[in-house]
Amino acid sequence: MGMERSLVSTRLPQPCFYPSSSLLITMRRFYPRSPTKIVGFSDILLLIHQDIKLAAVVVVGLLILGGAECRYVVSKCSVFEYAAVSCRAHSFSVTDFGAVGDGKTLNTGAFREAVNHLSRYSQDGGALLYVPAGRWLTGSFNLTSHFTLFLHRDAVLLASQDINDWPLSKPLPSYGHGREAPGGRYMSFIFGTNLTDVVITGENGTIDGQGEIWWTKFHDKMLRHTRPHLIEIMHSNNIQISYLTLLNSPFWTLHPVYCSDVIIKGITILAPVNSPNTDGIDPDSCTNTRIEDCFIVSGDDCVAVKSGWDEYGIAYGMPTRHLIIRRLTCVSPTSAMIALGSEMSGGIEDVRAEDVTAVNTESGVRIKTAIGRGGYVRDVFVKGMKMHTMKWAFWMDGNYGSHPDGHYNLNARPRVGGINYQDVVGVNVTMVAQLDGIPGDPFTGICISNATIAMSADSKEAPWACSHVQGVTSGVTPRPCPMLPEKEVPCQFPTEKLPIDLVKFKKCSYKVRHA
Repeated sequence: MGMERSLVSTRLPQPCFYPSSSLLITMRRFYPRSPTKIVGFSDILLLIHQDIKLAAVVVVGLLILGGAECRYVVSKCSVFEYAAVSCRAHSFSVTDFGAVGDGKTLNTGAFREAVNHLSRYSQDGGALLYVPAGRWLTGSFNLTSHFTLFLHRDAVLLASQDINDWPLSKPLPSYGHGREAPGGRYMSFIFGTNLTDVVITGENGTIDGQGEIWWTKFHDKMLRHTRPHLIEIMHSNNIQISYLTLLNSPFWTLHPVYCSDVIIKGITILAPVNSPNTDGIDPDSCTNTRIEDCFIVSGDDCVAVKSGWDEYGIAYGMPTRHLIIRRLTCVSPTSAMIALGSEMSGGIEDVRAEDVTAVNTESGVRIKTAIGRGGYVRDVFVKGMKMHTMKWAFWMDGNYGSHPDGHYNLNARPRVGGINYQDVVGVNVTMVAQLDGIPGDPFTGICISNATIAMSADSKEAPWACSHVQGVTSGVTPRPCPMLPEKEVPCQFPTEKLPIDLVKFKKCSYKVRHA
């Protein structure tokens, strides 16, 4: 205790596009055809040219994100460097608290003790907890303010498969119930509430929720409480989650809720495409959120924007607004690349999605809501959307979803308007659009411009199906439905920057000392 030492890197210099060993294992497990070595961009371009199938897309996404941190790490040096919004004055290794990275020893106590110890530095420049290479089995643990959790590139956090290691928590106030059961929720694997200035980052280390046991119990109807998220941060501000691989979440993977000033960057999320409700990133009643450079393979929506459920969300009244999504790649055969709702009762506004790509995904940007939800979805802007092998390019559904109980208000009708799409390309699409508003309350202000959708050769569907919607189009192929007449006007996309776009990463460095 009290004795200091520097942590010396033993990693040899490597080209920036070598994936970590944990990523290679993951790639081979999900997609056996994945290569084990890609040296540079020329190899990546060759992969894209040779094979547009899912395996190539997965490899490219993983390797690009896996290499993102190479420029931040100085090899053969006692001082490590990384990029973060906030740097820390103190640093420790989880091994200083007795953790053992053998994949068998349960380290819940060590992680909890470490966070508790580091919390004493919150008013003294903050502290960083370093997780070295190894397989670190642990149950749920909480974070603290002015804190960084940093994972080595070959570090794997393994979530315990013993349900007793997952405490119960109350339902979210904007939901009233657990999302899957009337009771409470299992606490997320990594959790924080009422925090400020939290960073979860690394050299593309891995956090594995080992969710299969939860998926099985869900399918077998053996759970009385809602499954846990992999990471949930609530009632907090100034949050950064970056340069990590997140695997096999029991439920929604990344769930910031009631938060402000959130940056999610360079994250790879992987779950089997048939795993239930394994959403990628779910900003929920959050303000000023930036999601960029992420790659997601999921059993549900890759990004799902939320703000509460029926009467509980209406009463809580906290919208999601000022959301940026850029350079996202999504694979989700049964769900959306970006979903707005269905839990949107607190409102969703000012969503800006740019340079987003969906491959083998059910729909691009989807709006889903229902009578009883209330709330609104407005001022949504999508620019530069590319899609390959889709069921729908555009999908809006005014009759979607279940209700938490029978007390929802039939007069609580959602308002949907100001939905803008421009510069859209789709290939091998079964149906261009399914747009269904609410009778008596149509979805209005829909604008689609400069969109070319190539139908799949075997499609027998009409390109467009529209009801209870109003809007305009410009330069759209195939010809839209009569409710969206040609007006030869470009759709809007804001030019002013949001405050979260002005937040820049610093170059930080750290040492490790014994507690």
